[in-house]
Amino acid sequence: MAEDIIRSFRKIGFAVADGPEVEDDYHCFDALNTPADHPARDTQDTFYLRNSEFQITNTESGPQPSTINPQFLLRTHTSSVQIRVMEKQSPPVRIIVPGRVYRRDNADATHNPTFQQVEGLYVDRDVTVGDLKGTVEFVFKELMGPETRIRFRPHYFSYTEPSFEIDFSSSLTRKMGKEWLEIAGCGMVHPQVFENVGYDPEVWTGWAFGFGIERIAMIRYGINDIRLFYENDVRFLRQF
Repeated sequence: MAEDIIRSFRKIGFAVADGPEVEDDYHCFDALNTPADHPARDTQDTFYLRNSEFQITNTESGPQPSTINPQFLLRTHTSSVQIRVMEKQSPPVRIIVPGRVYRRDNADATHNPTFQQVEGLYVDRDVTVGDLKGTVEFVFKELMGPETRIRFRPHYFSYTEPSFEIDFSSSLTRKMGKEWLEIAGCGMVHPQVFENVGYDPEVWTGWAFGFGIERIAMIRYGINDIRLFYENDVRFLRQF
């Protein structure tokens, strides 16, 4: 599934970026306009590591900036990689970031404490919501079929403004008895995020999105329990 997603984005010029799963709270939260006292952080706090007296490094650029007394945790999203890429690269930027993330969720049919996510970031001059919608439509039609329709609903994320939830409709959702199904979150990158990485928000604009890879696979292949991906049951795995 991840390979199909990556292949679709590469068709329209996106590169694949990677970063550490053990993150500091600056890259995971603060740089993304979500400081420690921000209400939105309550839903994101995750697995913190004790006695983490080390500094995360990147093999390409060496030690990365962090807060004076950073806390280390298992990343809650791959947005931290977006920050790391922007810190070392001038615009334009066009990347997707697939990888494992961790949330403080109770395991059930639709939630798991760890799952695979893919995020995207596009930064350039005069980037608009229209560019975002066109990209999302192209990718989901590739993944879910040419008849797939997309709609945006207003939402709130601390690192994008305006922000949207993405719903899609296709023959796959109708098989599940639903016309529309939420599939992703997205928005225009918040100017404060650009300032945090040294980009001038008066010059550059951009968008970002994120969605769970397992969720796409569940819809595409009719899988009704996310835990099946992690139980290593060969009866399940042999179907794919």
